[in-house]
Amino acid sequence: MKPGVKPGMKPGIDGRGAVVKKDEQAIDFVVTWVDGNDPAWRAQKKQYMPSAESDDREERYRDWDLLQYWFRGVERFAPWVRTIHFVTWGHLPSWLDTENPKLHIVRHEDIIPAKFLPVFNSNVIELYLHKIPGLSEHFVYFNDDFFVIRDMKPEDFFRNGKPCDLLAFQPVVANPANPVMSHLYLNNILTLSRYFRKRENFRKQPGSYLKPGYPPLYFFYNLLELAFPLYTGLFTPHSASPFCRSTFEEIWEKEEKLLLEVSAHRFRSRDDVTPYLFREWQKLSGNFYPCNVLKQFRYFNVGNENRKLIQTITDQRVKMVCINDANERIDFEQANRRIRQAFEQILPESSSFER
Repeated sequence: MKPGVKPGMKPGIDGRGAVVKKDEQAIDFVVTWVDGNDPAWRAQKKQYMPSAESDDREERYRDWDLLQYWFRGVERFAPWVRTIHFVTWGHLPSWLDTENPKLHIVRHEDIIPAKFLPVFNSNVIELYLHKIPGLSEHFVYFNDDFFVIRDMKPEDFFRNGKPCDLLAFQPVVANPANPVMSHLYLNNILTLSRYFRKRENFRKQPGSYLKPGYPPLYFFYNLLELAFPLYTGLFTPHSASPFCRSTFEEIWEKEEKLLLEVSAHRFRSRDDVTPYLFREWQKLSGNFYPCNVLKQFRYFNVGNENRKLIQTITDQRVKMVCINDANERIDFEQANRRIRQAFEQILPESSSFER
């Protein structure tokens, strides 16, 4: 048996052998991780490396060695989480206690068809999260650069059984510095536009677009965009994403051909769709609880100074931070040391997930 995999775990069955019902209030966390320093992984990546068109920047894979603070933050500030599903190519941190009863190790081959492996494209991996054995109907998806730094409650992610989120228009921007992402956002909205009509959707759920408490900027966007009959784009916060497993199942049923085509992209491609497709589907279909989720987190691109980032962590100004490995040359060692020191101030104690 693979380390961390619970005996008898099957789709729809939790680690105790109980059927996971859609109306259960249990919430799981899912986090994907890659060790960009693993020689075996690097060798395999090099073997399958396609043309120069693929998005293969070093920033997408290098490991900041901050994962233990992710686990410490979850254990201290979100102890109510039922199970943490840790999705990996196969490598594991040497310090990780795979016998922890709340931890479920998920390898790519456990959820992704063999014909699409190996895969180095996070967009593809994320398409198959609903295939995780034992995954609850309600789960929150984290990239490994999203960190919990203050007390969180289940109601921060789900209310009345629905994901908490913000529904807002935002035009897709042509960004020459990162053209692939521009294509991905457009691919998402083109897919959504086959099922939802902009003005019709607004009429069906006006309170979800003009919710008191939304940031003024997006309140304004939602009014301004009504002048245009077709979708120009939607705003998805770059933060931990609350999902219903059934949303993935529904979209796979409707868009299997598209999702299988994307699954064949071993490396990130301009022809991908992203998990934002699933998140926006929930909102446009009315299956969400509208609120200003931007209050909960801050997004930072790592630079050489990182003063605001470090103060946000040490002062615990918000509940979550995203520490994005910026697409620029930085003093990696110095930045990494200072960020680690900040986490040590608020999370100095080892978690039960560490040996």
